[in-house]
Amino acid sequence: MDEKPKVILCREGDNTLGERSLELHENAGGVIGTCGKVPLNNIEDLSLAYTPGVAEPCRKIAKKQDDVYKYTMKRNSVAVISDGSAVLGLGNIGAHAALPVMEGKALIFRELAGIDAVPICIDTTDTEEIIKTIKNIAPAFGGINLEDISAPRCFTIEERLRKELPIPVFHDDQHGTAVVVIAGLLNALKITGKKMSKIKVVVSGAGAAGKAIALKLILAGANPEKLLICDSHGIIHKGRKEGMNPEKEDLAEVTNKHVIKGTLADAMQDADVFIGVSAPGIVSGEMVASMASDPIVFAMANPVPEIMPSEAKMEGVRIVATGRSDCPNQINNCLGFPGLFRGALDVCAIDITPEMEMAAVYALADIVKDEELDENYIIPGPLDKKVVKTIAKAVSNEAIRNGVARSFY
Repeated sequence: MDEKPKVILCREGDNTLGERSLELHENAGGVIGTCGKVPLNNIEDLSLAYTPGVAEPCRKIAKKQDDVYKYTMKRNSVAVISDGSAVLGLGNIGAHAALPVMEGKALIFRELAGIDAVPICIDTTDTEEIIKTIKNIAPAFGGINLEDISAPRCFTIEERLRKELPIPVFHDDQHGTAVVVIAGLLNALKITGKKMSKIKVVVSGAGAAGKAIALKLILAGANPEKLLICDSHGIIHKGRKEGMNPEKEDLAEVTNKHVIKGTLADAMQDADVFIGVSAPGIVSGEMVASMASDPIVFAMANPVPEIMPSEAKMEGVRIVATGRSDCPNQINNCLGFPGLFRGALDVCAIDITPEMEMAAVYALADIVKDEELDENYIIPGPLDKKVVKTIAKAVSNEAIRNGVARSFY
């Protein structure tokens, strides 16, 4: 059995990791590269891998397009794509500055799931240009991982591409985040003895991650009447005019059925769960102290959370999770997307459906057995070797049941 993730106290203001990361990236010249799968030691090797021999697989694919899955890397490849408009907690820093993050994700795909991933940073924020570019490069890939694209454009881009491409298109900031959050919350609720259908949940952040988390909470059994979504203007509700857009209007329709108004602080009073995917330092000790008994706080603004775990604990929070690797209970996308794509690619899926995502939720949560759960261990560590294998199997099986697996896989 893999050991629990090592618990490290968060070191607020400690820049050691940043300095060491800068040194690593400079010395290595980036964190990924490419490598061949076959030898290239002599002229015969060259003739087989390249011309003239390579003409034969080209002819096969020209006659039968799906043979591209048989003769090329497509079956095991993912494009990791960003326009640099919403990178980590850094905001719109541009395509060039987004490249280290996309390289890091590609490394995670390779090392954790054995997937060949290519970082692609598109130097435009024009929605139609991004869609066109991705469609034009899609023949080379078995899946598209959208990353760090700002809302609300990210919703349009994903929706269009999922309709127009015959391969999985997955916006990780939405669905990957939601999968890991819900899995962690299911286990946290086991510790507190509370039921998903009874709890009051406050989500801070109504962008890509916030919307996806809200919708998956409902799929997991949360009561929409007791689900409040907040943005920088306060609680989202029907009839609100300030700061609304079509995505927030959708959230207003399915959450906050009693049309509660006010600030984030108002929303958090008597809440059982706080989920933050918003901004650093916006939650005070007084705000978490106003929550219900045995509160759960997922403060996932990155790299600085909405409230530091030490402060939350001082105010009586029972379980704290963050997005940081140097704190207990890291809620990070890397627990979800490698296994999700591994499962989809294994059956040459044409899509990643909500049912496949929920299969990933329950598979991830179940990795931590009830007898292993404690306040500092509600979810496996990202390097736990069971994670990708377990999620991939659940996702593949669900793809087959959903009818989105290709018949020849």
